[in-house]
Amino acid sequence: MTVVKYSISDDIALIQISNPPVNAISAAVRIELLQTIETLALEKSVKAIVITAPERTFLAGADIKEFGKDIDAPILSEICDKIESLDKVVVASLHGTPLGGGLEVAMSAHYRIAAPNTKVGLPEVLLGILPGAGGTQRLPRLCGVSMALDMMLTGKHVPVREAFENGIVDEIAQDNKSIDNGIAYAKKLIKEGAKIRPTSKIDKKIKNIEEIKSVIIKFKSEALKKYKNLFSPHAIIKSVDEGLSLDFPGAIKNERRLFTECIKSTQREGLIHSFFSERAITKIPELASGKPVELKNIGIIGGGTMGTGISMAAMNAGYNVIMIEQNQGAIDKALEKINSTYERNVKLGRITSDQKQQIMKLFSATIDMKELNNRDLIIEAVFENMEVKKEVFIKLNEICSKNCILASNTSYLDVNEISTVVDNPSRVIGLHFFSPANIMKLLEVVVADKTSEDTVATAFMLAKKMKKVPVRSGVCDGFIGNRILSKYLVGTYHMVEDGASPFHVDKVLREFGCAMGVFQVIDLAGGDIGWATRKRKAPFRHKDDRYVEIADRVCENGWFGQKTSKGYYLYGEGIDFLTPNPEIEVICSSERQRSGIIPKTFSDQEILDRYIAAMVYEGTKILQEKIAVRPSDIDVVYTNGYGFPKWRGGPMKYADMIGLDKILLNIQKFSEADSRFWSPPQLLIDLVDNNKNFDSLN
Repeated sequence: MTVVKYSISDDIALIQISNPPVNAISAAVRIELLQTIETLALEKSVKAIVITAPERTFLAGADIKEFGKDIDAPILSEICDKIESLDKVVVASLHGTPLGGGLEVAMSAHYRIAAPNTKVGLPEVLLGILPGAGGTQRLPRLCGVSMALDMMLTGKHVPVREAFENGIVDEIAQDNKSIDNGIAYAKKLIKEGAKIRPTSKIDKKIKNIEEIKSVIIKFKSEALKKYKNLFSPHAIIKSVDEGLSLDFPGAIKNERRLFTECIKSTQREGLIHSFFSERAITKIPELASGKPVELKNIGIIGGGTMGTGISMAAMNAGYNVIMIEQNQGAIDKALEKINSTYERNVKLGRITSDQKQQIMKLFSATIDMKELNNRDLIIEAVFENMEVKKEVFIKLNEICSKNCILASNTSYLDVNEISTVVDNPSRVIGLHFFSPANIMKLLEVVVADKTSEDTVATAFMLAKKMKKVPVRSGVCDGFIGNRILSKYLVGTYHMVEDGASPFHVDKVLREFGCAMGVFQVIDLAGGDIGWATRKRKAPFRHKDDRYVEIADRVCENGWFGQKTSKGYYLYGEGIDFLTPNPEIEVICSSERQRSGIIPKTFSDQEILDRYIAAMVYEGTKILQEKIAVRPSDIDVVYTNGYGFPKWRGGPMKYADMIGLDKILLNIQKFSEADSRFWSPPQLLIDLVDNNKNFDSLN
């Protein structure tokens, strides 16, 4: 199939690139584009060349599936240099989302016109690489070093107006007809006698060396804090910094060297795994035939932290929301929380005052549950107690339309049991949001035994409108995320009782790349939540299970973390971030003595090995029981909801990268001391025996 074709009309050549579905710059595109450029270079009658991609978007970047492979095709950098060196005026006519290599091709053209809907960007940093086709050199010449570095380090998509005002785009078209726009602009340039204008020769915004040095120093300083564990952000800054002191061919060569280093990095492998994993989450059985129900009106039961967060997530998606609370005082408190959140967004410039008012019109609250009789979906977000939740669902079963979907925001409880009190359990589903629900992306969609395909499809549609990352989970205690969390929490307390310091554990996990350590997370969520869960599970605990009481002693003191200004760490005015609570070590020492344990020292590596082994252990059990559809779904849960470093791919991908044989050996070694907690999962044994990895199950 031909992906690049050209035609000549009068003195203008039109190149059309079509490589559906996303117009990726694959090997075929590169081969044919270079051939076309070389052919047109010899056409003496041609005065201008227009590069377009007439379908849904202009070139949208490299074909990620080719990364790390030995492909027999020209590299994009070579093609961009050829385009820029042509002795004919080259126009790139943009629309859609010219990202990455797509923008690099556009910047190698002499002029750029863009449709009103266009957004541009160089998001390679999100894949653990840097722009490798001249992006780190051409973008600073067009918009300046500060904006260029900001774009490349964040990967953000810049709207066309901002791109125009900063020199990335030369003209904004009136409509989205990219072919007509490009030809009209080329004719205008020819008529005006416009000359070729290689981006590499533009130097107005890179002349002030002293100013540029100060900008780069600032970005380097910020990068040391923001991207401490990451490779590609520092490579991007280095490429810009070093490139500006080299001639352009030398700068391009240097960029390519740094790009190659990024490609060889394990971070690139982890980030690309995350990229594809997040696109695989909708490949579930129910979406093959399930039909989503249109939602307009949503009810939220509960006005606490979760209830207000879910309400705002729904309002942001354009849904009309009614909140149910027990009394007017609780309603007032919830309304104040919601209003203050949007007011803060106004002050930060994220939304306008008018937008805030329009969003707030979507919200109302009442103590009368009968007001829910016209809702399309109800999300219950009350106290995490089975009897309380069942009582709510009994009332909903009486009040709501028989077509209304009933969802529980439970984070641990059995959705199958909740559904038993509803006449039609096919409309019951778990929607486990993460706090703060208006910000956190992850949404666990918990599919009960009798949940219908249409209900599941509706939940995924809701997630899309809320801009969430939905992951399907079956029913078990804690679902995917909290079930794994419970496993490594228990394993961590075993380590602490055996002699590890909680603060050492947290330090190791932060240095590994986690957003927070285990005990930081406990303090943030509230230690009382885990305490309640332990009490709930106590009657079912096996007499031979090892149970560490350190966390209970902490909670018995009323130290629940940030909410009480004291937990494993201390909080309050004048107290430094991550200041340990000195009384924690006293409790640990006392509990070790009570249990007759002689404390030992744990190395950083052993702490990390036990943390990873516990996660992979429980993740494997979840796969065995078919709670998760595939290993990559577990990775998505952990990189989007639990602070696991995305650049490591997620716990299951990380296990693949270090070797499942090593993970199994660690579990077998730990099992010698505690066979109940560490008995190796059969699936893990089978994978190692057959020389397979988790990726083979994706």
